[in-house]
Amino acid sequence: MPKLPVVSGAEAVKAFERAGWHVDRQRGSHVVMLKSGHIASLSIPQHRELAPGTLRALIRAAGMTVEEFAALR
Repeated sequence: MPKLPVVSGAEAVKAFERAGWHVDRQRGSHVVMLKSGHIASLSIPQHRELAPGTLRALIRAAGMTVEEFAALR
């Protein structure tokens, strides 16, 4: 299993934007991102460092692999 990068919430938002996701709204400390053609939305907490399980779940919900996500950083 590939090693997850350590990223902040803001870095994750930028990486997902490069993958075609766009920011739909923000409520409190969570940014909600959408992508046409995907049923799921991504709710990314704006923390200094995302927990590994949270980041892995976001990558999986986006239909990406860890390698694809790491290349977008």
